[in-house]
Amino acid sequence: MIAETSPAPFIARWDLDKTYLRTNFDTVRDLLRTAIERPDQKRTVPGAAALMRQLGDAGADIHILSGSPEQLRGRIIEKLRLDGVAYASLTLKPNLSNLLRLRLRAVRGQLGYKLPALLRRRCELPTQRAPAPSDELLAEVLFGDDAEADAFVYSLYADVGTGRIDGEQLAAIMRAGDCYDDDIRDAQRFASYIVPGRFVRRILIHLDRQSSPRAFEVYGGRVVPFYNYLQAAIALYEDSFIPPRGLLAVAQELAARHHFDGDALAQSYFDLARRGHVRGTGLKTLRDDYDGWVRSERFAAASEIGEMLTLIEAQAAELPPRSVPQDNHIDYLRVVHEHNQRRQR
Repeated sequence: MIAETSPAPFIARWDLDKTYLRTNFDTVRDLLRTAIERPDQKRTVPGAAALMRQLGDAGADIHILSGSPEQLRGRIIEKLRLDGVAYASLTLKPNLSNLLRLRLRAVRGQLGYKLPALLRRRCELPTQRAPAPSDELLAEVLFGDDAEADAFVYSLYADVGTGRIDGEQLAAIMRAGDCYDDDIRDAQRFASYIVPGRFVRRILIHLDRQSSPRAFEVYGGRVVPFYNYLQAAIALYEDSFIPPRGLLAVAQELAARHHFDGDALAQSYFDLARRGHVRGTGLKTLRDDYDGWVRSERFAAASEIGEMLTLIEAQAAELPPRSVPQDNHIDYLRVVHEHNQRRQR
């Protein structure tokens, strides 16, 4: 699918494995099974397809950047078609080329692959500014997981975009991350073409491995770790990236297809609130939209969604204010060394 020439209201960039697809790469057998799975056998993370569709309906251009090998392109395209997902671009990792060129570090490494790709995709946009009459930069929200280095790469991308990290600092960080020299030069070149500013608004990290959310506090409030896609939808709703019906649609899928009851849905909201990622805004609009939906038609999981809203409203006055600072000074050299040690283990 080809991106339209006119600018979208915002960009949504998605990883695939463990973010959108439920994949397992822990053993060679897992890798082989993933490689030969038919598109209809690939499992989507609950709620991920619903949220991706809601983002598309809200006007976002969906750009997918995955570490899956290029040889899986046909199967991934068919899986996305089965899920009813439209996208503007699909970038996969050239692992066969890396092997033939004996670029062995690039086969497993993510920093040297994803960061230049993110910067290049930003430069390739028809315009880096939002549609008129706004003169703001085209905003981005990014989705990843806790299995690799997505929070690190996305945060570095955001800070390169603002100009907080200059070319020399970028090179030092990428060298520390075992990146190849040509990947470093590409990242520096693409970074020089970017219109600087705070265009990365939110980084959402799926806790596929049930990592502690505290592990991501180093990245500040721009990064929101989440256990399920209702939590991701809540964060995007409060940031006005999706409408109330978009949030309710994700809740509906989790309730109707994945057996979330009203209490489980509400607890997802309260967990984000306890961690300081929720302001508690927009609850009345959610209720009004739900009430209008109920009056206009019968729909699946209406009672579970109603219970969720009732439970949240009952405790709304007790919700703590949003407390996580949005900006954080990140010592990328220290963090990349820690990541290297984990990868070696």
